[in-house]
Order: sequence, then C-alpha cells, then structure tokens
Amino acid sequence: MELSASFHSWPKVDLHRHLEGSLRLSSLQELVQEHAVLDEIDLQALPQNVTVQDGDPHEPEFFLSRFETLRKFFLDRQTIERLTGEVIEDAAADGVRYLELRFTPAALASQGDFTFEEVSDWVISAALSAAEIHSIQVQFLLSLNRHEPLALAAQVAEVAAGLRTRGVVGLDLAGDEHNHPARPFAPVLERARSAGLNISVHAGEWGDVDELSVAIRELGARRIGHGVRILEDEALLREARESEVCFEISLTSNQRTGVVSDLRLHPLPEMLEAGLQVALTTDDPAIFDITLSDEYGLAQRYLNLSPETLKGMTLSAVQASFLEPKPKRILEQQFVAEFWGEQAADD
Repeated sequence: MELSASFHSWPKVDLHRHLEGSLRLSSLQELVQEHAVLDEIDLQALPQNVTVQDGDPHEPEFFLSRFETLRKFFLDRQTIERLTGEVIEDAAADGVRYLELRFTPAALASQGDFTFEEVSDWVISAALSAAEIHSIQVQFLLSLNRHEPLALAAQVAEVAAGLRTRGVVGLDLAGDEHNHPARPFAPVLERARSAGLNISVHAGEWGDVDELSVAIRELGARRIGHGVRILEDEALLREARESEVCFEISLTSNQRTGVVSDLRLHPLPEMLEAGLQVALTTDDPAIFDITLSDEYGLAQRYLNLSPETLKGMTLSAVQASFLEPKPKRILEQQFVAEFWGEQAADD
C-alpha cells in the first residue's frame, strides 16, 4: 500500500501477531507443489482460501474458516521452522523492532504426531535464530482457543510455564467469543498468572461488552485483543484506564471481520480521547495482505491521527509489552531517541 511508505522506516512494535495468520502465500504455494499430502488443496484456489479481501464476506465465520486450510501446512519440523523464520524476517523487513508472536500449539500439532512441547520448541528455536539474523527482539505468547476443551488449555498453559526461560511471556485466549464464553477458562488462566505468565484475551471484538468485563475483572487480562466495545461501559472504561490495560487494535482486521463497517467509523480515536492505552497491531498480516506500516497509514488517512499521535501509540506499545523492566526501559529510550532525538532520550 502507498499509505505505508512514510511509516516503513519508523521503528515499530507489534504486540498482536498470530503465526498462523502470517504465513507467506508464496511459501504455501511452494509447499502444495512439493508435498503430496497437500494434493487435496487446489493450488489455483489457495489465495481465496487463506486470505480475506475487501470483496469477501466481512463476517467472523468467514475469517475463522481461513485457518482450516492454514492448519494443514504445519507438516513437520522443517516446515514449521521454515515458516516461522519467514514470519520473523517479514516483520523485521517492515521495521518492527520488537514482536510478541503468538501461536497455537494445538494448531501446529494437529497435522502430525507431535507434542505441544515439540512444536513450541520448533517455533521458538526458529524464531530466535531468525531474530538474531534480522536484528529484531521476539518474545512469545501461546494461544488457547475458546472452542477447545479446558483440559487441552491446561496442557498448553503448563507447556507455556515451562518455557518462560525461552521467551514465552504469556497466554492468549482467542477464538469465537460470541459462541464460547471466556469465564470457564478462569482457573487455567489463574494458574498461569501464578506461574508468572501474563494474560491477553480477545474480547469485545465480536462479543458484547460483558466479555470485556470478564476478561478484565475476572481473568486478569493485562492486554485486550481488539476490545472496541469498551466505550459502551463507562465504569469498565474507567477501570481499564486506571489499571492501564492496553487494547491491541488492528484496523484492517476489524473492518474485514465485520467489527466495523467502515474504517472511518472505527472507535480508535474515541478510545484515545478517553485516555485508554492503545497499540496498533497487525493481527494476521498475511490473511489480510497488510503490514504494520499499512496500519499506520490507514490510521492517518481514515482516522486523521497525526504522526505525533502515532508515535505516542508506538511508545504505548513499548510500555504495554511483556518485556522485563530493564529491557523495556532500554527499548523505550531507543524509540524516543529515534522519534525525537538524543536529547529527548536523555531528559
């Protein structure tokens, strides 16, 4: 997108990017041609089956159905490592300096006789190796799907706790909030917090504001995926502001999954005006064929956000990251220096 050009050189942070929604289409096409097990996939129809474009139905069900095809590509260790490395390379190429990559062990393990520990190790090893090559910091969240059994979620949480020394900093609860409430996951997430993991919950996206209330008040979410319904509850908004809950906003995702009908109607400006901590994120960049730079461009063009406001949101993303205090301060100083000069960083 031309809108992204002026933001491509900016240092950026992406706190909400799903591995499974970030796979290069060109690589998926190559894999279909190389692996007989993928012969069932129509190569010509592949782009339509793994992306959501403006002309497609803007409905959650249509978006979520893309993952049915994407899950088929996690064939083995080599493929998982290849795809993961490319995701890191693509983020770095767009100027992302710090990335919190989330992935779903259940999805990665679904195509083979793999354990959650194995697939998590393959993703983390490949990502950290690529991060060193491409000069980007990467940490990880393991995702749970609302529609999957609680016993499975407990297994993933245990794996995540065991990987804290390798950069796993949290758990993410994702999926269809309209049909699968978050409250049953409270015991799993409480144990995860006790083990030192941070919690991010997709809420207030397709579901009502009650799901946001559960996420913030009962599940202890420090960050909310999307959360655009927060403006409907003044008391909850005040609590979120005072406790500095960060809202991970993905403009293209919200528009193409039917959360908002028009980008010009997105509540992001009102969320900022209300004093909420907000970060721009990509969600699933390959599914939507966007970059984080594109999202900055859309925020400027359709929502009239100024460069200074966007710089402030970038710092909010740094501050809301799950980095430890010392590396967070260092990263924040680096961003301040690049945005406003060395003197500002020293003040």
